[in-house]
Amino acid sequence: MASPPLTISPAIYKSLPYSPQQIEPVALLGRVQNVLLVNARSPIQSVAQLSQAARAKPGQMNYGSNGNGTSLHLCMELYKSISGAQITHVPYRGAAGAMTALLAGEVDVMFDNLPAALPHIRAGNIRALAVAARQRSQTVQDVPTMIEAGVPGFDVTAWFGIAAPAGLAGGVAERLRQVLVDTVRTPEIVQAMQNQGAEPHLLDQAMLREFWAEDGARWSRLTSRVGIAID
Repeated sequence: MASPPLTISPAIYKSLPYSPQQIEPVALLGRVQNVLLVNARSPIQSVAQLSQAARAKPGQMNYGSNGNGTSLHLCMELYKSISGAQITHVPYRGAAGAMTALLAGEVDVMFDNLPAALPHIRAGNIRALAVAARQRSQTVQDVPTMIEAGVPGFDVTAWFGIAAPAGLAGGVAERLRQVLVDTVRTPEIVQAMQNQGAEPHLLDQAMLREFWAEDGARWSRLTSRVGIAID
């Protein structure tokens, strides 16, 4: 279970081969930070400078993503809607293509999942301007959040967990949740997740249902406001 098919796809696709109501959440296990990136050769050193440059040249700057309607696409559209920056979207067939374009200087900026971007950040090939969640990442603690960088209310993470078909037999979901939670809490699993830029984030069924609903509502509001829809 991950965020795009459950909370993003229903907001952008006019028809889906499934309904989120057919899926029962079991447990949220972890989150992955999205991180705003520029090429290391870029003169842009901060989110404030990015916003200033984009507003000075409306539509002339561009950003890459892993495709229309993805979490990375919507993450940038959320930034644009809050900041007023006008940056042109260049969708690629996957995040690797967008990252290649950023490294080559073909796009000016992009969001990416932190685990995928981390090797390039550590190698000094790209510069991390901010992480998208409300809290800083334990993996790149010197990188500010988007809120700290001057984008109010910006709080986005990619998340993952376990779901099952709706109507799971009584008690099965709770037993499965407890086993998963106990596993994710072990120091070895916590360390392994953090080493790759992920963070444990445990929610029970009730809290996950509320979180799921809020995440879906947020993307529905954004896609309606900026006019993103896919047949």
